[in-house]
Amino acid sequence: MDKLDFYINGEWVKPSQPKTLDVINPANEDKVATISLGNSQDVDLAVSAARAAFIPYSETPVNQRVELLTTIREIYKRRLDDVADAIQTEMGAPTYLAKGAQAMVGLGHLKAAIRSLSNHDFEYLHGEFIIRHEPIGVCGLITPWNWPVNQVVSKLAPCIAAGCTAILKPSEIAPLSSMVIAEILDEAGVPAGVFNLVNGMGPEVGAAMSAHPDIDMMSFTGSTRGGVAVAKASADTVKRVSQELGGKSANIILDDDQFEKSISDGVSLCM
Repeated sequence: MDKLDFYINGEWVKPSQPKTLDVINPANEDKVATISLGNSQDVDLAVSAARAAFIPYSETPVNQRVELLTTIREIYKRRLDDVADAIQTEMGAPTYLAKGAQAMVGLGHLKAAIRSLSNHDFEYLHGEFIIRHEPIGVCGLITPWNWPVNQVVSKLAPCIAAGCTAILKPSEIAPLSSMVIAEILDEAGVPAGVFNLVNGMGPEVGAAMSAHPDIDMMSFTGSTRGGVAVAKASADTVKRVSQELGGKSANIILDDDQFEKSISDGVSLCM
């Protein structure tokens, strides 16, 4: 199964150069797909589309964005099995986890974004001042392999709700579910350039996104090493950087606990 195109400016487009990576199902080590690996040229194209789309999209009425997110959620719900199948294939997750936990959580994030947007005051009085919330701009989103849809939708749904535009780089070892999400957004009628997807490696695509002068914010979930690289590359353009990094959630077992049961419970919770 070849997944060689990127989603840029409302279209599936060829990469700037032919460089590929096999996607491996870790449960059986079978090759399940081949993707293209992008570079800075692909990032430039995606950022240009996102920048051009930002002003008109950021000025859309709230009710129009609510309708768009509602449509996205309806299509996502209809294609839930496709999302779950992609997760199961790319990360080797069992069916109950791929669908019951991983795919379903996307519906929850979309519902939360719709509810929040419907009730949010973008402008209000605070004493003698008027407080106004404005979309930050073009956002670069980098997501990990272990909760691919959770991380993608938890970043993307608020982005769409706020009136921002986005470039997504999913994990290169778990990119298939993100490509299904791109199909869902396309079917929902998300305006061209509001969402863009470029597959690739962190040191190439991730670095190009982080350093790009026309990206206003980077949202990164992954390793501490990767987070440091994103922060450093973003510094010269003084981007807003939001990160969730590895190694922050220790599983501490005290001396008086049942060791074997705690280990089993801890592993289950991690899954």
